[in-house]
Amino acid sequence: MGFADDAKDALAATGQKIQRAAEDTKERVSDKVDEAKADAEVKKAEAGVKHAEAERDATKAKNDYKEDLRE
Repeated sequence: MGFADDAKDALAATGQKIQRAAEDTKERVSDKVDEAKADAEVKKAEAGVKHAEAERDATKAKNDYKEDLRE
């Protein structure tokens, strides 16, 4: 009976180890997804800033041109 109990314990320990490995892998994938989303948000924000700066510069150039025409 000792051999069967040892095999059962070994099998249970192996199952637990596999479960922990699967959970760790799931967490790692989730962390990578979170990182990718954060990177995308940063890039989106940077693009928005660049767009806003370009709009500001275009508006200033337009206003400067109109001011030159008034003179």
